[in-house]
Amino acid sequence: MKDDISAPANMQDQQQAMLRRLARIEGQIRGIQAMIKRGEDCESIAQQFSASRSALDKAYRLLLTCLLEEALQDKEQDTTEALTRVREIFTKYT
Repeated sequence: MKDDISAPANMQDQQQAMLRRLARIEGQIRGIQAMIKRGEDCESIAQQFSASRSALDKAYRLLLTCLLEEALQDKEQDTTEALTRVREIFTKYT
């Protein structure tokens, strides 16, 4: 599958790419729900959980990349302040 979030041109492109990625993850979660309703075996469901978690983790890492880009592109913010902000957010949510 093509990775549609590689180097979007602008913020709107980044947002649209993230929304598409999250929609795919939502589809995976709905698939897990359907598997549970059908009574599929636990190992198959666990495999889909793992795939969904990996996809969500990747989306989160891409969001952190966006955070870094925003912090470093803000010309009004001191570099040290920007890095402190990124560090605080990264440690708070990771």
